[in-house]
Amino acid sequence: MSELGVFQRGRRFVKDDMIAEGVPCIHYGEMYTYYGTWANEAKSFVSEGLVKRKNLRVAKYGDVVIVAAGETIEDIGLGTAWLGKEGVVIHDACFSFRSPLNPKYVAYFTRTKKFHDQIKKHISSGKISAINARGLEKVLIPVPSPEEQDRIVTVLDKFDILTTSISEGLPKEIELRKKQYEYYRDLLLTFPKNNVES
Repeated sequence: MSELGVFQRGRRFVKDDMIAEGVPCIHYGEMYTYYGTWANEAKSFVSEGLVKRKNLRVAKYGDVVIVAAGETIEDIGLGTAWLGKEGVVIHDACFSFRSPLNPKYVAYFTRTKKFHDQIKKHISSGKISAINARGLEKVLIPVPSPEEQDRIVTVLDKFDILTTSISEGLPKEIELRKKQYEYYRDLLLTFPKNNVES
């Protein structure tokens, strides 16, 4: 990956620095719980003053934010393509990766067994497992044509939507069908008073 793009490590900020409005930011812990393959809006924010004071680093549109630390080896390396209009501040346990590749293609690749098998040998384990830029730079990533990258992303996006709609949409659909059932049940079992025998 080092031949294809540039890695930039984020800078440290803590959860107490995060506020309701301000400059969009991604804390590394949110990478496991909130962000998927791509994002165009941030969940959290930090103040402009903090960004300037700590010289925090920003991932720009088209960068892939890759988490570099976690409690388990499996947590490390997940990537999210940043597609927001404005940049997003990244935590020091994350890297941004800028390259000419389709960012969603790269993000999907970071979620494959092939990617994780390559980074495992570069992860240092302890209370918190982590990988540095040198470890990520050594990863080999297939580079099909831009058109093929787009085609792969389109197919994977469809699967992503399908799995998301099953896990999120199914409970909603069940709730709607339940309400529909109750409505028709009540309608069918409601008779005009003059037709009811006592």
